[in-house]
Amino acid sequence: MIQAEEKGTGYVTQLTIRPVGATELADVIKDLVHVFRDTVNNGSPLGFMPPITVETARDYWLSILPQLMSGTRILLVGSYEGSVVGSAQLELSQRTNSPHRADVQRVFVTRSLRGRGVGSALMREVEEAARAEGRTLLTLNTRYAEPAHAWYKSLGYLDVGVIPGWTIGADGERYDHVTMFKELRSKD
Repeated sequence: MIQAEEKGTGYVTQLTIRPVGATELADVIKDLVHVFRDTVNNGSPLGFMPPITVETARDYWLSILPQLMSGTRILLVGSYEGSVVGSAQLELSQRTNSPHRADVQRVFVTRSLRGRGVGSALMREVEEAARAEGRTLLTLNTRYAEPAHAWYKSLGYLDVGVIPGWTIGADGERYDHVTMFKELRSKD
């Protein structure tokens, strides 16, 4: 768990990031549904076709319960002033030939706090959680040449390659996606 940082810089202070397990999901699901829906319905689809309903968002969060229970998925939740303001997930590879690898998934921050260090704090915690699980290679997928792509690059993620037309939008428009990776070094 961390407390974020730097008064007077525009960064959010008093941000708490913590892992949320299966038994604690009920405590945050209402807020997660709200922020997730707002994120998806306002331009960051996170694997969904907007607009999504409260029911669809709730069903998504409930769908990850088996992975949270088995320990194959780590859910990190960022809170500020008593409310959920962002989240990130780490799916741990279960393949015998890749116990060193994990996928970063569904990183999002409430629109009112974007650009204020919340996402970067979530990603630092994702990387710490990965290290704690013995994972040294992280991968992720995002829309190519959009703000999230540049942001992940600023965090040290490198492009593997672009897949044209990987997803579509509500009007059938195609979006290119890029797969990215980062090798984690152990902390000294």
